Amino acid sequence: MNIPQELRYTKDHEWVRIEGDEAVVGITDFAQSELGDIVFIDINTEGQELEREAVFGTVEAVKTVSDLFMPLGGTILEVNSALGDDPAAVNSDPYGKGWMVRMKLKDKGEVEDLLDANGYKDLVGA
Repeated sequence: MNIPQELRYTKDHEWVRIEGDEAVVGITDFAQSELGDIVFIDINTEGQELEREAVFGTVEAVKTVSDLFMPLGGTILEVNSALGDDPAAVNSDPYGKGWMVRMKLKDKGEVEDLLDANGYKDLVGA
């Protein structure tokens, strides 16, 4: 299981890469493996300001649909439009091509509340 050291994580299995006052968000390798083959990503919150833990979209796999939760409060700046044509990129490259949204952070201090890689490994038993 791939758990990059440089990222932060939520207990809901989202990952966060901080880039200045912005963050890129996706779901973890663990999450995509638990979901199975991802067939559809539905994110229609671009331009919206959402609080931490608010639902920003859904991911649909062959057997289930799961909500996507905001790891931090902020505004969705961009949705990865490539996932419309290739939702399976989340399965094959969850930390690269499978990113889901780019957001503007409302309060960068919230990052400290997220899990580091070791904390996430403990959470998932890796």
